[in-house]
Amino acid sequence: MQLLYWLESIRNPVLDTLMLLFTEFGNELLFIAAGLIMFWCIDKKQGYFVLLTGFFGVYINQFLKITCRVPRPWVQDPSFTIVEAAREAATGYSFPSGHTQTAVGCYGALAVCRKEKWVRIISVILALLIPFTRMYLGVHTPLDVGVSILVALILIFALWPLFKRFGTERRLMYPLMGILTAMGIGFMLYVTLFPFPADIDADNLNHAVENAYKFLGCALGMWIIYEADTRFIHFETKTAKWWAQIPKLLIGLAIVLGVKSGFKPLLNLIFDGHGVAHTIRYFLTVLVAGFWPLTFKWFAGLGAKK
Repeated sequence: MQLLYWLESIRNPVLDTLMLLFTEFGNELLFIAAGLIMFWCIDKKQGYFVLLTGFFGVYINQFLKITCRVPRPWVQDPSFTIVEAAREAATGYSFPSGHTQTAVGCYGALAVCRKEKWVRIISVILALLIPFTRMYLGVHTPLDVGVSILVALILIFALWPLFKRFGTERRLMYPLMGILTAMGIGFMLYVTLFPFPADIDADNLNHAVENAYKFLGCALGMWIIYEADTRFIHFETKTAKWWAQIPKLLIGLAIVLGVKSGFKPLLNLIFDGHGVAHTIRYFLTVLVAGFWPLTFKWFAGLGAKK
């Protein structure tokens, strides 16, 4: 906690604003956007690498959170203060850091798989800066961010050599998808059936259960889109002119995020708030992202001479 106390002592409104801004680069929406930019517009193999690195990291992160059940810093020490604007997004237990896991997993993967120097520099800066923002804001300890960094790096350097060698061949993707789905089912059974202590924080347990249903939907959706692409979509990422890539990306992201958010009230109503609503919603979100490439031939035709 000593580092957190020191960071607390140097806080000021300007730094608070900057740290709140940069910490957002580690949230779920930025991971979705970065993964889909790679998947749709730049390199399909690298897109799968970034997305799967993120999904595996999230499972490990959430398992450790609910298993270790480490309270947030301000709960461990009531005299410690945090930047209040960061409290709302600091859900679940403290260890390990979810923002750090997402940031290092996503931007670290980009730094490894991309050759452009500017991409690597920006990615490394973000991968280092976001864990620091979590400590500055007071929502995580050095141990929280350190373990997340370690897990993310292990995943990156374990998966990238496999993708470099096998690309998106079935002999690699089938085992990875199988492991991801098994982890999803296992984590859901764990958080719903394990006899956790009676004094466990109910909100944190509910958060873990909600995430378990969400991630299972993502895993199942990944199976479908991989099968669909390898069997009949066979999309290419760079067929459209550079300026046509922009509406292709923006419209696609808007539709994907619209499904993610727009179906939430309806599915919660239909399933009376049961976790299966989250599974279906995230399954549909991933499915829409995977079938959006069916429009790529149309975007490739923009500006073409007739």
